[in-house]
Amino acid sequence: MDQSNNKTENNTRTRRYFISRRVDRFFMEVYRVWAFNARFFREVFFPPYEFREVIKQCYEVGVRSLPLISITGFIIGIVFTNQSRPSLADFGATSLLPALISVAIVRAMGPLVTAIIAAGRVGSSIGAELGSMRVTEQIDAMEVSATNPFKFLVVTRVLATTFMIPALTMYTTLVSLLGGYLNVHQNEQTTIITFFNQVFDAITFLDIIASSVKSVLFGYTIGMVGCYKGFYSSKGTEGVGKAANTSVVTAMFLLFIEELIVMQIINAIRGI
Repeated sequence: MDQSNNKTENNTRTRRYFISRRVDRFFMEVYRVWAFNARFFREVFFPPYEFREVIKQCYEVGVRSLPLISITGFIIGIVFTNQSRPSLADFGATSLLPALISVAIVRAMGPLVTAIIAAGRVGSSIGAELGSMRVTEQIDAMEVSATNPFKFLVVTRVLATTFMIPALTMYTTLVSLLGGYLNVHQNEQTTIITFFNQVFDAITFLDIIASSVKSVLFGYTIGMVGCYKGFYSSKGTEGVGKAANTSVVTAMFLLFIEELIVMQIINAIRGI
């Protein structure tokens, strides 16, 4: 009798999971991510609209990132020019350096570098901020006080990153091109008019559209990942640190996947 009871108890324990614990958790996490994104699109179109909070978050994401973005973009332009010159000099094609710089920066380096910097600075900040609010039960207090915490905390931050990352990308691209121009002018004595004529001759409207689309997608990903990790953080102060860390790692991983997918789509459109 005792053996049969033990078997029944063991069977109920094993049947707690539909497939296995890890597989069930994976699919539950996928569903929760999907529901989180669906709730964002549902909340963003209905009032009340938190315009002041959106503007505040745009300032935090955009303006406060300008010093770091400026330095990084300028250095990237100089470094990429220095690295590319010897290869072109071997073929006597240093005159193509402005065109090479523009194609590399506008198509790939500008959006991706901006997104990576924003993921490290903004994504971790969002994850840590929302994580600390969850741990200290501030989010629960907002729900009790008839405030929609999802709209006030998540929607505003995702909108801010979605709006500001494209703007920062354009700024980074300009600063990188200026850095490249200074390096080219120092070595080849190229005028700024000649340099930027070659820059704009090398890129197409499709390149600008692709860069803008990637920037919007990158901004949405950074904001959504940071908000998701912070909104569902737990385990006290340890959970806050984990939310900040996983926000950066997950966002960067998704950025590279999105870069690969968009690049393949754009290359297919160019081939048509």
